[in-house]
Amino acid sequence: MHAHQHDHAATDEIDWEAMGDHLEREADIQSPFLTAAVAWLAERLPGARRVVDVGSGPGVAACEFAGRLPHAEVVAVDGAPGLLARAAARAEAAGVADRLHTRHADLSESLAGLGPADLIWAGRFVHHLGDQQAALGALAAALRPGGLLALVEGGLPARFLPRDIGLGRPGLLTRLDAVEEERFAQMREELPGRTETVEDWPGMLVSAGLTGALSRTFLVDTPAPLGGAARAHLHGRLVRLLHGCGDRLDAEDRGALEVLTDPEAAESILRRQDAFYLTAVTVHTAQRPL
Repeated sequence: MHAHQHDHAATDEIDWEAMGDHLEREADIQSPFLTAAVAWLAERLPGARRVVDVGSGPGVAACEFAGRLPHAEVVAVDGAPGLLARAAARAEAAGVADRLHTRHADLSESLAGLGPADLIWAGRFVHHLGDQQAALGALAAALRPGGLLALVEGGLPARFLPRDIGLGRPGLLTRLDAVEEERFAQMREELPGRTETVEDWPGMLVSAGLTGALSRTFLVDTPAPLGGAARAHLHGRLVRLLHGCGDRLDAEDRGALEVLTDPEAAESILRRQDAFYLTAVTVHTAQRPL
């Protein structure tokens, strides 16, 4: 369980280990958000001694926290050993390996034993759990008094192509969003212990016993033309969408997606000069009472 946008198009059971490159590229393309969000949280808790990144994936956020809070121990917690190995390697390269530790845990089974923490970062992780409110309650319980829970959920879908791309009908990305939303809803339906929840994240944080709920949205705006790493990220995303949701598209949209993912096509996402990256990411926070 890792920081990413809705990307449940490939299979019902995501192979997170195999997603390592994708997750790191996505984190890199969204680095303006991550840098700003971590700085915002560090300003609010400058004396944090222990930070826990739940569903850390390859540890990009964990390393950012370790760099920003030089006196804090940072723990990257994930269920994929290969991603934790990436987190350890990233920490070594960033010079924070002495303060960043990894912990393997099946987070879909239990969130016990994470605390005590001054700050818990849950980056697009809670929506993978059947009972989201219970998960927030468990995370809140792991905080020290005065500790902060930061939850990355919501925001806006990424835009990366014009409305009319010269392939099929205009508005392809809007229709792809709808297909991904259907697939996301299906993923939620299939989760063990799923409960119906109105995803009012600030309200859910308050229901978990926290106070002072506050949300802030961060913009990621990378204009065209994109660099190679960003193009590779978008290409991988579109390939997974084609393979996982292609049968939900009509023939015209499926054909457009096939061209966008064809490395040899002039209109491929890997070659187009009009490809950009624009998204908004929301962080919801609340504190455990003193």
